[in-house]
Amino acid sequence: MTAPVITIDGPSGSGKGTLCQALSRELGWHLLDSGALYRLVGLAAEKHGVALDYAAGLADLALALDVAFIPGEAGQPTRVLLEGEDVGVTLRTEHTGHLASQVAVVPAVRDALLQRQRDFAQSPGLVADGRDMGTVVFPEAGLKVFLTASAEARAERRYKQLKDKGEKVKIGALLKEIEARDARDSQREVAPLKPADGALILDSTDLGIEEVYQRVLAEARARFVAS
Repeated sequence: MTAPVITIDGPSGSGKGTLCQALSRELGWHLLDSGALYRLVGLAAEKHGVALDYAAGLADLALALDVAFIPGEAGQPTRVLLEGEDVGVTLRTEHTGHLASQVAVVPAVRDALLQRQRDFAQSPGLVADGRDMGTVVFPEAGLKVFLTASAEARAERRYKQLKDKGEKVKIGALLKEIEARDARDSQREVAPLKPADGALILDSTDLGIEEVYQRVLAEARARFVAS
């Protein structure tokens, strides 16, 4: 690796995204949202009519993925363009998450995206958010974190997020979808969701995001003194 890397892995809804964004801002490091890449492949497949069980077609989409991440102004989220179209809102829907979970089990897609993800490791450093960042993509990372929480807690968090956006959702359905995604992610043959060797394991079920953030930041500063 050409730059120091912090990997944050864990299941959907554990707080990885919020934690990674806070760390990257504080450290002044680059940010990789690997889940966004799989979501984008899922959206591209839907847009171009590529079946989610057609491995070769999905791999071709992943290799040629026309995507741009444009940092937002102060306090604004990063804009995500797929083939020139802003898909930032669509990217975070439950439907797109379901697409991502399906394409992520395809080995050819994971192979196609591997080098693209590794290319994000640039000076002064990288915070990588995903499910196999510490186990597969950056196995030599200087700090690996596995952030988890109970399925019930994660469903409750997602329910509140969607309700705040004015969406009509049922917490029971969200819980079932989270449990199904957990099963797919942890049982897939390639790069299953699990803690990396030597990872700092944190359960955020009963922890606030600030407490999680401070613990990981302290660990990062201890390991990357020069940062």
